[in-house]
Amino acid sequence: MTDFTATRAAFHIPEGVIYLDGNSLGPLPRAAEAAMARAMRDEWGEMLITGWNRAGWMAQPRGIGDRIARLIGAEAGHVVLGDTLSIKVYQALAAALDMRPDRRVILSDSGNFPSDLYMAEGLIRALGRGHELRVVSPEDVADAITEEVAVTLITEVDYRTGRLHDMKDLTARAHAAGAVTVWDLAHSAGALPVDVAVAGADFAVGCTYKYLNGGPGAPAFIYVAPRHAEAAFPALSGWLGHDAPFAFEQGYRPGAGIERMRVGTPPVLAMAALSAALDVWEGVDMAALRSRSIELSELFIAEIEAACPTLQLASPRDPVRRGSQVSFCHAEGYAIIQALIARGVIGDFRAPDILRFGFTPLYLGTDEVRTAARHLAEVMAGRLWDRPEHRTRAAVT
Repeated sequence: MTDFTATRAAFHIPEGVIYLDGNSLGPLPRAAEAAMARAMRDEWGEMLITGWNRAGWMAQPRGIGDRIARLIGAEAGHVVLGDTLSIKVYQALAAALDMRPDRRVILSDSGNFPSDLYMAEGLIRALGRGHELRVVSPEDVADAITEEVAVTLITEVDYRTGRLHDMKDLTARAHAAGAVTVWDLAHSAGALPVDVAVAGADFAVGCTYKYLNGGPGAPAFIYVAPRHAEAAFPALSGWLGHDAPFAFEQGYRPGAGIERMRVGTPPVLAMAALSAALDVWEGVDMAALRSRSIELSELFIAEIEAACPTLQLASPRDPVRRGSQVSFCHAEGYAIIQALIARGVIGDFRAPDILRFGFTPLYLGTDEVRTAARHLAEVMAGRLWDRPEHRTRAAVT
């Protein structure tokens, strides 16, 4: 049985704050500060450039990739870390399209994170081969998987509503139609049990700064199924994806397996923080995490619907059909969230009218959920959001 009291102690949460935004940026693991200091002082400081060998910096993207693999149900040796999520989306999508040269449709849905769609649009322009990005509603994805589709590009958990796609079912449908699958796990890795191998996913990508708590801008990861590992060709043929980087050959030869999906220099200091964050996951049972997450989110929904009749639930009612977040709709959503933050309860807002709240059992309990609900009820009952300072939009919402 996972001890969430112990995991709670592993995080720094500012005094007086209830943090319901780990779905956007996880809090600081207490061990990360010391881990980064060691990497700076003992490795960078003392070893200088020899740290690439002596401290094993060059191998860390694979080592950390294997630690992430456990959390997403991936086979060992088939996840690698590095670069940003947008870069990993581009790589996976380009490789997937190469596998279906006779097809031109990329299928996605309107609940996908816009950056994924932007990267698809950019790739289509770069290829110049007449590909089409076809975007349907999340509910219509299954029926839209036809024999025209080359690749499905789907985020497992909708960033706005928390709606959870059935990865196994949609992957099976895609394969039956002859399509390749790319799954974005940004809002599911670390939020709920994921099993890319059992689902038969072809490619998967994700970030590490949300539920995995790797820190602002922490590097992304990519998974390539073993059956594709030696065939998937990297559109971004970076130096470190070369089969022999230090041979300094003029031409590119892709590295073996997942190594070819490396692009740029490993972010050593960021990896130190992420490694410390992943330490917290040792011993965490994902089924227990999921059960606790549902318990917390169900409690929050019940409390809010009893006290805040003007807030409309935007997430699926059935907890099995949503990730680890709950969203409500209100025309004044931005101001409401700002009023809530002013009271020490941090959620976030997504245009045009979504109030988002993440439920992360690693550091949240029922007491915080009830207190957060009480604060939101007071904000709504007293119209405390209706103040100029809460209506002024900041650059990041």
